[in-house]
Amino acid sequence: MSRIGREPITVPAGVEVTIAEGNVITVKGPKGTITEALCPEMTITLTDGVLHVARKDDTKQSRSLHGLTRSLLNNMVIGVTHGFEKKLELAGVGYRVQQKGKNLEFSLGFSHPVIVEAPEGITFEVPDNTHVNVKGINKQQVGQIAAEIRGHRPPEPYKGKGIHYVGEHIRRKLGKAAK
Repeated sequence: MSRIGREPITVPAGVEVTIAEGNVITVKGPKGTITEALCPEMTITLTDGVLHVARKDDTKQSRSLHGLTRSLLNNMVIGVTHGFEKKLELAGVGYRVQQKGKNLEFSLGFSHPVIVEAPEGITFEVPDNTHVNVKGINKQQVGQIAAEIRGHRPPEPYKGKGIHYVGEHIRRKLGKAAK
């Protein structure tokens, strides 16, 4: 039995969960609404404000999807109550960011500014010109947008210049002096 899959999910007050045909789950909370079609092989039940995920059989496919389905449901509940956030930091001379409406404009040492548009459900915060906060209710979408921003100028191993997550450890190389 999956240790993660058999854990119950407590639905907090103010969150409404609807289970439709084919395991289409709609979670509505104070921060917004998420609708996701989860694996139809799983049985999802809501009793007294607690969600349970059970699998129909013990095939390898069902066992592997059991914990995944529970984690996706839990992320939906957390997203509509608290939301998710990724913090990015720019390191390098002349690297900076500024917010233009809902979009971001990066100066990353290229001959042109890099513009990142905010998709639906994602908001950007720029506390200063070297930090960016990506916020939203969908954990997958927040992580994907943060990874795309980081991909414009990933941190390089010699000086550590580039865009990296706050708290990320960058492995440094010694360079020519190591000979």
